[in-house]
Amino acid sequence: MNAYIFDTETTGTAQPDIIEAAWLQIDDVTSLNVVSEFEQRYKPRHPNSLGALAVHHIYDEELTNCPPCTDFKFPAQANYMIGHNVDYDWNVCGQPDVKRICTLALSRYALPQLDSHSQSALMYYFFRPHARERLKAAHSALADVHNCRYVLKKLLSLLPQPPQSWEQLWELSELARLPRVMPFGKHKGTPIAELPLDYQDWVLRQDSMDGYIKLAIQKAREAARPMP
Repeated sequence: MNAYIFDTETTGTAQPDIIEAAWLQIDDVTSLNVVSEFEQRYKPRHPNSLGALAVHHIYDEELTNCPPCTDFKFPAQANYMIGHNVDYDWNVCGQPDVKRICTLALSRYALPQLDSHSQSALMYYFFRPHARERLKAAHSALADVHNCRYVLKKLLSLLPQPPQSWEQLWELSELARLPRVMPFGKHKGTPIAELPLDYQDWVLRQDSMDGYIKLAIQKAREAARPMP
């Protein structure tokens, strides 16, 4: 199975074109050794927003002679995409047919006591003596995928039974992505299992509702159902 840690820099959330992409091909979930790496800048269809520019510091004029962003293709042989808030990068690269492993969700699952689960915050948590040096190039896509690998390695070491395959890690990521409390709305902060039934019904009817919230409600209902 082929797994890739992936990251992008984009023109912003309103009109997100890829301007830089990087990935690390990883050999095995138990070692996380790097098989190969890739980094490339691209010319976008839309200008950088000021907010995006403030994050990645890549000027539009630096991209003039780069390949068009529409040229980017995630590796066709990939089975798993790994990233911090991986859904964003999966969306901007065209939603390839891969299973997504989210290190943001895994960090919230493994370290619920932390006040921040950003990748930079986790670098300070795990690698405090060296974090500032390692983060000097943060929001460079290649630096970010290397930092994501460091974070993932530490997260796996916290687990009492670390996964032995990419499929097991994906299943753990899926579990970690299920919210334990309602993240917004009039019942924000209420444990999913304690939401009023009529509100649960309303959430399940909403086509635009996050699928993991719906799944968490369905699982809570199954757990509460009396055994035959």
